[in-house]
Amino acid sequence: MTADPAGRPEYPSSDRWNYGPWHDGPDPLAPPVDLRDALEQLGRDVMNGSSPRSALEELLRRGTDGTQGLDDLTRRLWEQRSRIQRRNNLDGTLTEVRELLDRALTAEKRALFPDPSDDARFREAQLDALPTGTAAAVNELANYDWQSDEARAAYEQIRDKLGQDLMESRFQGMKQALEQMSPEDVERIRRMMADLNDLLLAHLRGDDTDERFQAFMREHGEFFPENPRTVEELIDALAARSAAAQRMMNSMSAEQRAELAELMGNAFGDPRLAEQVSTLDANLRALRPGEDWTGSARMRGNNPLGMGEGAQAMQDLAELDALAEQLSQSYPGARLEDIDLEALQRQLGDEAGVDARRLSELEREMRRAGLLERAADGSLQLSPKALRRLGETALSDVLSAMRSRKGERDTANAGAAGEPTGATRPWEFGSTEAWDVSRTLRNAVLRSASAGEARIGIEVADVEVVETEQRARAAVALCVDTSWSMVQDDRWLPMKRTALALHQLISTRFRSDELQLITFGRQAATVDIGELTALEGVWEQGTNLHHALLLAGRHLRRHPGAKPVVLVVTDGEPTAHLEPDGEAEFHYPPTPRTLRKTLAEVDALAKLGASVTVFMLGEDPRLAEFVDIVARRGGGRVVNPDIDGLGSAVVGDYLRTRRSGRR
Repeated sequence: MTADPAGRPEYPSSDRWNYGPWHDGPDPLAPPVDLRDALEQLGRDVMNGSSPRSALEELLRRGTDGTQGLDDLTRRLWEQRSRIQRRNNLDGTLTEVRELLDRALTAEKRALFPDPSDDARFREAQLDALPTGTAAAVNELANYDWQSDEARAAYEQIRDKLGQDLMESRFQGMKQALEQMSPEDVERIRRMMADLNDLLLAHLRGDDTDERFQAFMREHGEFFPENPRTVEELIDALAARSAAAQRMMNSMSAEQRAELAELMGNAFGDPRLAEQVSTLDANLRALRPGEDWTGSARMRGNNPLGMGEGAQAMQDLAELDALAEQLSQSYPGARLEDIDLEALQRQLGDEAGVDARRLSELEREMRRAGLLERAADGSLQLSPKALRRLGETALSDVLSAMRSRKGERDTANAGAAGEPTGATRPWEFGSTEAWDVSRTLRNAVLRSASAGEARIGIEVADVEVVETEQRARAAVALCVDTSWSMVQDDRWLPMKRTALALHQLISTRFRSDELQLITFGRQAATVDIGELTALEGVWEQGTNLHHALLLAGRHLRRHPGAKPVVLVVTDGEPTAHLEPDGEAEFHYPPTPRTLRKTLAEVDALAKLGASVTVFMLGEDPRLAEFVDIVARRGGGRVVNPDIDGLGSAVVGDYLRTRRSGRR
């Protein structure tokens, strides 16, 4: 970007933009995290009885639409781990050396056969007398004068193969650099190993090795493609590889280990190299004792791995185990940021890394958006903002169900012919409220300007009307049954969603109304919407409707000028009542005393002008008989909705009662 003489920025024209491939970091074209869907899932689990922390963990384990959860990623890790063990075995180096040895012996005997000399017969006898073990035979032939060029080349391949595998097992990514090795290259490797061991020994003594490390990397950096920046990074990389090579050896049979150890003296035909590797392993074990030097893994497949490939397989298994622990999030202080995204992409591909990153963003954004907060005791809880969003969703679902059943709109009648609330809403067919002229004109101007229209005209979509609320106030008591049967019969979540919907309706559309939420099991209690949402089901006998109605009457008396509305959601007849000393008395079947005390509260509410509407869940004949009595005594109603229709029934009855003229 440049600037004109006046200092104003000049942006390049569209034909000067350059676009290139995206290599790393968050995808700039990825859709934003869907917090509403995530909150809906989290809220559902919380209302079903999970703690917010457990619900968040479950959401991350389960994932969201289009994003794999931690459980799916973990399952894929274990499948990858099983695949490595199921397909491979660790005798690749031994097998290949045996094949090269057989090829060398066959070629040498083929060359000796036509030679009639005694020397040829002697050489044949030497070859026939070789030990049966591969390592012993290779060592026996170390000074043999090969007569066949093909045999000599095959034997030299053995030495090169052993050298390449030995180095690749300790230095990741050196396989290509070790091909076509000359004697000078071998000497260069041996010198690097000697310098490396001197550097590690000095570091182990506690010497300042910074300058020594820099000099070492300048001379031998070509052997370390991972490009460590400090001696500690160098040690970390080497120790992980060396420990993996040791676990590979631990996974072999005792015979295989002995055979391979004996063969390593022939690496590049220089026994000093194997000695340097042994010293390197000892130094690294002393510097990083916390690495897994004693583990092993059973390899039971048919694909033979060489030493370098075997060490890589062991590193992959260790990486898979570490990733599985990170994904489990089961250790103290675990965070999704702990997941090694590069390692996850190496093992499962780029898409797995994208999914893990999006899960981390989801957790971070839920906190940043204020949907989760810490309570005074340090526990995680849904914030008021989250509860409002859950209420919006619950209310929207309820109103949609009401419209589909009755053809009603959610707000057309809510504020007709009442006091302005200060808010506006888009005009809908049938709206009777006055236009908000200033907002309507503003919408028209903005729309016309954005479309480049010279003239300003008003369209239906521009019109907003003044939202009003009815002048009458209501005191509403919603009493919800929290006995164990509500949990047992899958009525717990619908009950909470109903309370959320009613709370949202009253707090946004009828703000002058006073809502009291009352729960009743063995005893009754007044709760706020947050407490009700997070309420866990408890195994407790008792349906104390008597106590709930007592609390409802107390709420109505605190608001004498308001229209009294009492709504009861229950799935069982009253089986408990409150004694004068405050203790709850439980009996099943219910005693006449419990029924009398409960009906006495129904009569007391009737004197306050309130009728009790009971939403009876289930088909209990004893409950049906009792609620019929309640309806007759108090002039109320009995509604028997199904679970899916509970919210619509409660909200609809509240609106119907509120619009009616009765007190």
